[in-house]
Amino acid sequence: MAAYRRLEDLDVYQKLCRLHIEVCALTQRWPTEERFELGSQVRRSSNSTAAQIAEKYDDRHIRNKIEGVNRSRGEAAETIHHLYMALLKGYESRETYETYRSKYQECIRMLNGLERTLEKQLPQSDRRWPDPAVKEPPEEYDAHPSGYPEP
Repeated sequence: MAAYRRLEDLDVYQKLCRLHIEVCALTQRWPTEERFELGSQVRRSSNSTAAQIAEKYDDRHIRNKIEGVNRSRGEAAETIHHLYMALLKGYESRETYETYRSKYQECIRMLNGLERTLEKQLPQSDRRWPDPAVKEPPEEYDAHPSGYPEP
C-alpha cells in the first residue's frame, strides 16, 4: 500500500508557498498607494497559486483535483502579469521581474506535470491529454483557424 503524501510534501506546493512569502516582502518596498492596489492584487494571486492546490488536494474526484491544478496555473500567470505591471511602473527592476517570472514558469511546468500525472488515473477516453503514442492525423487541424490572419 502506497504511503499517503501530505500536501506539504508536494514540491510545487512548497515552492509556491515560498514564492508567496517572497512576493509579500517584495511589495512592501512599493509606494504606499500601490501596496493597497497592485500590491494587494499580486499578494492575493500569489497566495492563490498554492491555495488552489490545497483546496482540491483531498478531493476524491480526479477531475476536481485537475481543476485545482488548472486554477493554480492561472493564478501563477496572473501573478506574473502583476509583477510585469510593477516592472512597467518602475517599482521593480528587469532583473527582479525576470527572476520571479522564471520561478513562476518553473512552477507552471511542475503543475503541467502534476496534471498529466493525475490524468493517468482517468480512463483513456476521459483524458484531456491523449496518449502521446496516439498520433492524430494532421489534416484534422485547420492550418489557419477562422479569425486569424494568414502569415
